[in-house]
Amino acid sequence: MAPNFKKMKAFGQRRSFQPPMPLNTEDPDQADLESGQFLDDSQRTTDRGDPGREAQAYRQGDNPYMDEYRALVKYIDTYRDPRAEVEGEEEIEDEKKKPWWAFWRAGKAAKNLSDFVTPEDWLRTHITQGLDTMEVERRRKYAGWNELTTEKENMFVKFMGFFQGPILYVMEAAAVLAFGLRDWLDAGIICGILLLNALVGWYQEKQAADVVAKLKGDIALKARVVRNGTEQDIKARELVPGDIIVVEEGTVVPADARLICDYDNKEGFAQYNAELNAQDVTSPRQKEKFEESGEDDEGVPHIGHAIVAVDQSAMTGESLAVDKYMTDTIYYTTGCKRGKAYAVVTHGASASFVGKTASLVQGAQDSGHFKAIMNSIGTTLLILVVIFILAAWIGGFYRHLRIALPEDSSVNLLHYALILLIIGVPVGLPVVTTTTLAVGAAYLAKEKAIVQKLTAIESLAGVDILCSDKTGTLTANQLSIREPFLMEGVDINWMMAVAALASSHNIKALDPIDKITILTLKRYPKAKEMIAEGWKTESFTPFDPVSKRITAVCRHKGVRYTCCKGAPKAVLNISNCTEEQASLFKAKATEFARRGFRSLAVAVKEEDGPWQLLGMLSLFDPPRADTAQTIAEAQALGLSVKMLTGDAIAIAKETCRMLALGTKVYNSDKLLHGDLAGSAVHDLCERADGFAEVFPEHKYQVVEMLQQRGHLTAMTGDGVNDAPSLKKSDCGIAVEGATEAAQAAADIVFLAPGLSTIVSAIKISRQIFQRMKSYIQYRIALCLHLELYLVTSMIILNETIRADLIVFLALFADLATIAVAYDNAHFEKRPVEWQLPKIWIISIVLGTLLAVGTWVLRGTLFLPDGGVIQNHGGIQEILFLEVSLTENWLIFVTRGFETFPNWQLVGAIAGVDILATLFAVFGWFSGGVDDPSNGPAGGSLSENGSVDIVTVVVIWGFSIAVTIVIGIVYYVMTGMRSLNDLGRKKRSRSDTLMENIMTHLSKVSVEHEIDEHTGGNRFYLAQKQVVEEEE
Repeated sequence: MAPNFKKMKAFGQRRSFQPPMPLNTEDPDQADLESGQFLDDSQRTTDRGDPGREAQAYRQGDNPYMDEYRALVKYIDTYRDPRAEVEGEEEIEDEKKKPWWAFWRAGKAAKNLSDFVTPEDWLRTHITQGLDTMEVERRRKYAGWNELTTEKENMFVKFMGFFQGPILYVMEAAAVLAFGLRDWLDAGIICGILLLNALVGWYQEKQAADVVAKLKGDIALKARVVRNGTEQDIKARELVPGDIIVVEEGTVVPADARLICDYDNKEGFAQYNAELNAQDVTSPRQKEKFEESGEDDEGVPHIGHAIVAVDQSAMTGESLAVDKYMTDTIYYTTGCKRGKAYAVVTHGASASFVGKTASLVQGAQDSGHFKAIMNSIGTTLLILVVIFILAAWIGGFYRHLRIALPEDSSVNLLHYALILLIIGVPVGLPVVTTTTLAVGAAYLAKEKAIVQKLTAIESLAGVDILCSDKTGTLTANQLSIREPFLMEGVDINWMMAVAALASSHNIKALDPIDKITILTLKRYPKAKEMIAEGWKTESFTPFDPVSKRITAVCRHKGVRYTCCKGAPKAVLNISNCTEEQASLFKAKATEFARRGFRSLAVAVKEEDGPWQLLGMLSLFDPPRADTAQTIAEAQALGLSVKMLTGDAIAIAKETCRMLALGTKVYNSDKLLHGDLAGSAVHDLCERADGFAEVFPEHKYQVVEMLQQRGHLTAMTGDGVNDAPSLKKSDCGIAVEGATEAAQAAADIVFLAPGLSTIVSAIKISRQIFQRMKSYIQYRIALCLHLELYLVTSMIILNETIRADLIVFLALFADLATIAVAYDNAHFEKRPVEWQLPKIWIISIVLGTLLAVGTWVLRGTLFLPDGGVIQNHGGIQEILFLEVSLTENWLIFVTRGFETFPNWQLVGAIAGVDILATLFAVFGWFSGGVDDPSNGPAGGSLSENGSVDIVTVVVIWGFSIAVTIVIGIVYYVMTGMRSLNDLGRKKRSRSDTLMENIMTHLSKVSVEHEIDEHTGGNRFYLAQKQVVEEEE
């Protein structure tokens, strides 16, 4: 079967070994290798006519192009593992920035580009020349940048957004009320609090967004375009209508485009133009509508064979790839799954089908679960404020209080309302929580995890099941070929040469298996010599999940060879071998699988002869060194890891065994085509440690079943096929090296490999969640503290803390907690949830204890000797200091006791405590002893309301004691199992009836036939027919 290479002079020559040298782009051969350009068929034919001239040109190095197999050999010789090279410093491209003072600018006012209609003559670009630079700039003036305008954000509008929301509206109403009462100090401080929150929130979010944006530049959508006669890679936003782009497997379509011809068949350009002229297709949209309106097979004749297949699932919901033919439209953001072709850009992003759809819902934004929680808390607090104001006013009616008089006193109805509005709504709550998310996104960015939307952080923190792919995440993604198995009488060099022939030769975008197959020829110099000269590839059929093999038709010295490699069972089925040989082959494949090797069978046939089975390659991808430890760590965090792999079940089980993941691994066919009942399939999905022979539809099915059982599921993916399941999951994760389509569909994109980075991100997201939850408990407790104390003191004593001091309490509470977003939070050992009943119960208890503590201190002032007063003091300043200290220190309680607070938080609170102490010592804003806000008291009261140092020390000691008591109560409450589980959703819930119904329906199809007698249509329900593969 193998050609007699010893008789061929071309292969018989032995060349001295030369060490591999780096690519020299000045050498025409190497320049072609670097650019991926080879001879087209016509040039190969011309050169083949004179072999002597071809050999001489090759030796002299003046050949302007390289043929396919010389380029392949040179690639093998010069390849260097990028992991072994020292990474150089990355160039940082300087971009023009707006002046610092023009922060409100969002750039030039964008035109309504969605209405732009591309002139037909713009689409007549030649595929080999493309557009020149001047023409690109001219067209961009009309069509704009190829990006959706919704991505731009006006920073001034964003800043003003920090003054919007129910809680902030109440605070703004309080400012208006203060101005109406001519309480200028209070009004100014309230405005200052609002401005401070907005500035801090805006700045922190901007800083965090800049960090994320810098990393996002690494995953910006790219496009390969023909310009000025050469192919070049550019950012997709730089495309204009009329650009010639190259669309290939694994890339995202960067704009709406019309297919021209196959990449390897440039002669198809003439047929494309002739077809356009014949059909008079003035708009690709008209043709697309024509195709979709008729019957695909009968109504619309396709032109030639399918050039590419694209994944339109995000647009149409189709799970299968859609074949596209010459002059068909391919849509922006869809993913190319098969093929490589030229296309001409017809519409930019804004005017594309997706862009027009996006403009219809531009104002509708997904606020997420977090926004709903904030609105729920804010609404409840507003209701409580109204209730407490009503109670205070009713008490005031019995004391005959005036509406706004006396003007310089806080003891009137409007001042009561003002005070309760200020302390009843936590103005910093929405700002601190949103900035905590933004700063958390920056933390994740440092871990090489790019958050595409902030709500994904909350989802990631609550994930309890992680469905992980194997290659590159659980394993090192470093394939190697171990022990080839040869059939009797087969030369190892011939088998390796056939395996290389049956591989993609696009060295710029090699599949990992094809890459290792080709590079392994370094170990087989004879096989490398075999493919070096004299071969021509006539056709190449890439791997597809139906045939499960790759086929290449090659010609050598006039003899046609069909080379094939693929899944052992698929290749064995087409080969001509005896039962004994087949049994030996199957046994070897089983042995490889049990050892964790992936098997790759190789076969060849000469002309129209029978297929000869040559042997089998064993590929091994070792587990990452840290994977087993990381899985154990994930399980300790309440996270269940399920492995989903396309490998055979024996390989999957062996991999799980090596990783201590569990060996309950099942074939994925049981999910879709098994005979199990609906509830049994869901049970199987829940308890499985992994699934083997998984296809994209299986991933989608796993996510859907787990979600139906109440689980929050994260799904990893890297390919175009994974986009639907990434979208479906609660948190889609695009792993390192993922295609652009997978990155676009994911919520979080990882730029670092391995499962450890994902688990680390889950920990960080739980820390972020803990910061938000502790701050929310803290702020609710503060509101309830002063509401309970002040309203009861208003009713019982006709006394309140002066409005001037109240606004400073609100200011201090915000200043003290600015650093919460940077605190050293702990992470829970189980998936987190918004347990609102638990949050409210804890907050109510803490607020009540604070109010009791304040009442105890106030009660001592009734004693004849003044109680807490040692030398002299004032009621207002004593209460102010105690309230300020206990409220500031409460954050140390609600944050938990597992970690020490960071220095920023401690420093901020210490500064505010010192400031509050100075207020008490000097009696600032106390109103003096005769202020109407003071109630009855004994002891020695100072004239100006100041407090002596000894009394200040006593108040500090009392506040510390109150905080310790509150801390003990909080520790006991958080340790109560019943309270810890309060408000948690059941993660594994089942509805057996509905699950069985939906499973049975999924196995039913509607069939159609034409009645032979009447010619009418008949539709009926039937069982879906599943074609079983031959064993």
